[in-house]
Amino acid sequence: MEDRTIFHKIRDKEIPADIVYEDDEVVAFRDIHPKAATHLLFIPKHFVASIDDVTPETAHLPGMLILKAQLFAKEKGITGYKLTFHVGKGGGQEVFYLHLHFLSDQTV
Repeated sequence: MEDRTIFHKIRDKEIPADIVYEDDEVVAFRDIHPKAATHLLFIPKHFVASIDDVTPETAHLPGMLILKAQLFAKEKGITGYKLTFHVGKGGGQEVFYLHLHFLSDQTV
């Protein structure tokens, strides 16, 4: 059994979050310590702790997060944004649940 993180609790609606997008595969919500006008976190509903833990069976998840972020940007009219994955403590990962940072100077 995996260690439950704050992202598990957001995914499972056990704690509140400012969710801006959700479908059968992904939840996206505002970062509580934003580094840009719009700073969102996209997480898959299927748990993987980090890019380091991606397997052949879960290799589609990072790409899927990127596609969902792209779709979100198009739907909201965001024309410029930055996407990042932090990998491991040394790479700045604070929550060990795979997530994609979406940052833009445009406000949503």
